Amino acid sequence: MTGKEELGTLIVTGASRGIGAAVATLAGERGYAVAVNFATGEADAKKVVDTIVAGGGRAISIHADVSNEAQIICMFQTAERELGPIKALVNNAGITGGFARVEEVSSAAIAKVFAVNVSGAILCSREAVRRMSTRRGGTGGAIVNISSRAAHHGSAGEWVHYAASKGAIDSFTIGLAREVVTEGIRVNAVAPGLVDTGLHAANGEPDRLQRLVGSIPMGRAGAPREIAEGVLWLLSSAASYTTGAILEVGGGR
Repeated sequence: MTGKEELGTLIVTGASRGIGAAVATLAGERGYAVAVNFATGEADAKKVVDTIVAGGGRAISIHADVSNEAQIICMFQTAERELGPIKALVNNAGITGGFARVEEVSSAAIAKVFAVNVSGAILCSREAVRRMSTRRGGTGGAIVNISSRAAHHGSAGEWVHYAASKGAIDSFTIGLAREVVTEGIRVNAVAPGLVDTGLHAANGEPDRLQRLVGSIPMGRAGAPREIAEGVLWLLSSAASYTTGAILEVGGGR
């Protein structure tokens, strides 16, 4: 680092693009050594790393599918070995499973959504707790899960299965926060609303934001950096008395 106090190693899952990339980049600016995880988009992940390094930070990219336990364990071991002790985790990796009414969604799509969005977050958090918990010899840390406002409004007619997975993340956030609060670990979530990322086009509806912008009281979609600011606040000492919280960043929607 140059002129910055390093805050320790942060793992950001699904950080090659969108919200994850914004979180990783901002974290690098703020002083974290960042492990930029990706399952797809290796070139994009490298660009995020290059941006952090160009700003005087330290970062590496690590391939791992968070629906695969062995790959998660390897990711944590690599991050620890290359960057140093794990102090923070952002569980951002997620998939929607595509647009479908519940009567049309396949069991395979449901299984994959929950494997990535829920099991992946729980297993990554398990590995983080094992390293950060004062009960296990660690020095504490912070976890932020990326939820969604969809958990509250249900996403009827679009992706109820995805919304349900984010509802599970909210419950997991509250439960884990209470479980490890006396072990030096804070656990919170950020629930973004409609954000201007490539998610919508990737799911086959590039005009989705324009279609739904009228439902946002603020009158516009959010930017990934705006979500990242909420995440970095929850990771920081400024949020030292905040745990088990679900921070809504959705323009009032």
